Amino acid sequence: MQALRRLPKPVTAEILSDEMNVSIRTMYRDIDALRGLGAVIDGEAGFGYTLIEDAALPPLGFEDDELEALVLGLRDVAVIGDPALARAAESALAKIQSRVPPSQAHRLEHAILDAHRYYRPEPPTIDVGTLRQATWDELVVHLHYRDVNDKETRRDVQPLGLVYMDNSNVLLAKCRLRDDFRVFRLDRILALDVTETSFRPHRVPLLRQHLSRLRENMHRTAEPRAQ
Repeated sequence: MQALRRLPKPVTAEILSDEMNVSIRTMYRDIDALRGLGAVIDGEAGFGYTLIEDAALPPLGFEDDELEALVLGLRDVAVIGDPALARAAESALAKIQSRVPPSQAHRLEHAILDAHRYYRPEPPTIDVGTLRQATWDELVVHLHYRDVNDKETRRDVQPLGLVYMDNSNVLLAKCRLRDDFRVFRLDRILALDVTETSFRPHRVPLLRQHLSRLRENMHRTAEPRAQ
């Protein structure tokens, strides 16, 4: 169902079978099974399939401006986010399109707003999804980091939040070595290990302190300065 929502329409059985790593014959059976469960899927073998009505998802109500905002925000995430976030943004947009009325689905498919960046931050070499999860779980992370002077260091930090800036994507954290707030560029993190040391429930108040300090120093620099 998610592949039918996400992939360009109409989706051939061959494309679906490659996507799901199953045989084409199995794909035909799956289409019939989905139709039997109530999904309205237009098309047939040799022409491709289009999901017309998704019985698994209730309709959503959005104002047109809300839809435009969603499209712009999700397309921006697809541009600036790490690979997992970019895929999630495309998937979320496909889900929304399958749940709104036909006129608004058309508005989503042919949106007049888009996001483009002439300069993209350097891509990270770490799994940012692991870092995001550690931040949610409030677990101390051990970083192998290369600083602005090209010196490699190792730090134990409390991850507080990730910020996607114009020129870099950064981790806001409290460094246990310095016992102070620090900003780490994601593309300079060489490796990370999530420890079992918890700092729950302090992430939210620590993040507020960190952001407050950054705001106080805003007149000095346009972006948080990474080490």
